[in-house]
Amino acid sequence: AVAHTWPLVTGLASLSRTDNADTALNAWILAWVAHQLPLAPLQLFDANIFYPEPRTLAFSEHMVVQGVMGLPLFALGLSAVTVYNLLVIVGFATSGLAMTIVVERWTGSARAGLVAGIAYAFNAHTLVRFGHMQALHVQFLPFAVAALHDLVDRPAWRTAWRMAAAVALQALTSNYLLVMTALAMVSAAASHPMAWFGRDGRRRLVMTGAAALVCGLVLLPFLLPYYHAKQAQGLVRPFDEVAHYSGQWRDYLATGGRLHYALWSHHWFPFSTPLFPGLTVLALTGYALAARETWQAHRSRALVAIAVVGVVLSFGAAVPGYRWLYDHVTLLQGIRGVVRLGWLALFSLAALAGLGVARLERRWPAHGVAIATVAAVLVTLEAARTPMPFTPVTPTPAIYRHVAALEAPVLLEMPFPSPDTIQDNGPYVLASATHFQAMLNGYSGFTPPSYHLHAAVAKRLPSASAVREMGLLGATHIVTHGRRLGPEVESQLEATGTVRLIAREGEDRLYAILPPP
Repeated sequence: AVAHTWPLVTGLASLSRTDNADTALNAWILAWVAHQLPLAPLQLFDANIFYPEPRTLAFSEHMVVQGVMGLPLFALGLSAVTVYNLLVIVGFATSGLAMTIVVERWTGSARAGLVAGIAYAFNAHTLVRFGHMQALHVQFLPFAVAALHDLVDRPAWRTAWRMAAAVALQALTSNYLLVMTALAMVSAAASHPMAWFGRDGRRRLVMTGAAALVCGLVLLPFLLPYYHAKQAQGLVRPFDEVAHYSGQWRDYLATGGRLHYALWSHHWFPFSTPLFPGLTVLALTGYALAARETWQAHRSRALVAIAVVGVVLSFGAAVPGYRWLYDHVTLLQGIRGVVRLGWLALFSLAALAGLGVARLERRWPAHGVAIATVAAVLVTLEAARTPMPFTPVTPTPAIYRHVAALEAPVLLEMPFPSPDTIQDNGPYVLASATHFQAMLNGYSGFTPPSYHLHAAVAKRLPSASAVREMGLLGATHIVTHGRRLGPEVESQLEATGTVRLIAREGEDRLYAILPPP
């Protein structure tokens, strides 16, 4: 994980991709969850952005699992960027470790498990998702699928609860992964139908149903805010938007791995969601599936089923019947980048590649170490993008120390971006991880109608009427950033007589909005 993210470990507090608004948003989410969960868990979703809207955390991923993982790191006083970077490395490492454990258990070969773990954690898709923490923590899906197979082999309540725990934990890392995990589990279960109707079939069904019920009860408090946001805000991805982000054939040929990118993938990479599994993984998978005993194992059939379902559904609007699924399956209405469902194929192919390594080891037992070493090196070289293009982290402006000392303010950050440039709020959102004060600004996967109203008023700033109207809309304080505004704007703002200067740090200023006369 350190090698694939190099040079991140050399600058955990000073390097990142926070120049990308999504990275800034996700770093803030981790900080918000770690801040709010111990203090007021019932108000977890009432985040400090997009005042006065409720449940604003539901406008994006909640990432509760990652936030809990970051809790002790925040308690040590680490910054949101540092915690984010550490959890990037931890996500890669634990995801690879999980697949290694599962495939080693299936095959009896630690080397086969290691190759599968490398292929699973570090691939064309995950290595371009550094700004999306939710895509990097996939350490629970291998355990969920393995538990389902164990339940089929030997029905036991302990196995059912283990499956429920793995599914729930994976679903709590990401809403996308909630959908992907559900698809994977249904596909795996459907790949061996006789298990549910043959000997012990009723017992398996009861155990699986009980596990699903417990899992649903665990997830319900985290799903209800999204339901309420959907009802109140219309938080649904329009089907036209889903169609725009549906998969194309070129996605499965795209990779950012330096080797393939230089040779041929640069033709497709800039315009695609990279899903190329790698030639080594494809060759090992083919070798595994060429054996009769592979197809006789229900776990192999399940992996193939998961891959097929993921690939087919990744084409979204182009798939006959997907519109019907979209209209009737509520979870799909929150998925914009349906092409990402193709990641399920990478999950399955990584596990099948491990089975391929195990078969090669059985055929040439004297060369097991060499086989696994060559396979691991080739998989790594095909995916590698190091050194990664991180950017220096901009220090948090000192003005926010004064903001943190205020008692229950509502901030207006200037300049206030328009809805078309709402990503420019990324630095404001990230900076709010140092104070968590309510703010009219915000950035997320969904923009509420109230933001459009605030942006329309902000266009008239720094006029006195606009400042007073912002006050009526709930703002109590204004933070200005002179580097982006220009000194004349701040002078004009002060000349209106509607604000009082509280603090100045460099080119940044904090004002209180005065009550109307």
